[in-house]
Amino acid sequence: MKKGPLTPKGFRDLEPSLAKKRREVIGKIATVLEDFGFVPLETPTVEFADTLKGKYGEEEKLIYEFTDRGGRKLALRYDLTVPLARFVANNLNLLSPTFSRYQIGQIFRGENPQKGRYRESTQFDLDTVGSPDIAEDAKIIAAGIIAIRKLGLNDAQMAINDRKNFEGLSIEDIRTIDKIYKVGKENTEKRLLDFVDNVKPTDNLNKIFEALESKFGLKEQVDFFFDPTLARGSDYYTGSIFELKPNGKPSDQSIGGGGRYDNLIGMFAGRTIPAVGFSFGVDRIVELL
Repeated sequence: MKKGPLTPKGFRDLEPSLAKKRREVIGKIATVLEDFGFVPLETPTVEFADTLKGKYGEEEKLIYEFTDRGGRKLALRYDLTVPLARFVANNLNLLSPTFSRYQIGQIFRGENPQKGRYRESTQFDLDTVGSPDIAEDAKIIAAGIIAIRKLGLNDAQMAINDRKNFEGLSIEDIRTIDKIYKVGKENTEKRLLDFVDNVKPTDNLNKIFEALESKFGLKEQVDFFFDPTLARGSDYYTGSIFELKPNGKPSDQSIGGGGRYDNLIGMFAGRTIPAVGFSFGVDRIVELL
């Protein structure tokens, strides 16, 4: 029997049973986030290329860029965070004093497809814009943990660190530390391993940990843990950073990540606007359920 055309590598169809499962996951997460006071938002799939470029460090090479018939340089969105920053910069009236939103959407990355990683995938973001208070960091982290518990992933834990722990290191060293569990300690310079062994939670992290326990009833080493190797790749992070690990181990492939990014929106708005957020990797989560 003759078959129809194939999808491009890294892109896929979702059969009804999988599509239904994804809808159920998204619905359960949305219910938790609305209980936390987040409201929905949607932004375009296509942005001007200049809007996205200069925000992702070495990962910028993965952006899908193209030129339309009018000669405009456009790109498929790489994540939902930079489009949020653009939106807020154009709608500052929403900051009263903060704006908390969630968004579900397709993102596109020209990376090598592998298990749990596709060139087109679904992200589910939650962000609070307008406050430097670390109480907002704790709220974002707690919402992520409570939502993943609602999905039944009871072994998942949030790995947490602070980008300030890497002050003084080169960007190359930071990226190497972030890949320690990927390449193995035996393939990492001893000076960087020694550095990691001496890293402790910052004062801000200790306050976040305290808030997670006292306000949200979460427990260290059960719901979250300090991970001195966690750095995250995007250059726009300025404070706390975190990744959701399905089995509570630093070496796990993450099923979500985020952090504080106090300078990104200011690139568009012309003034400092603090923000913190988190993104669920819907495709990876569905594969685990």
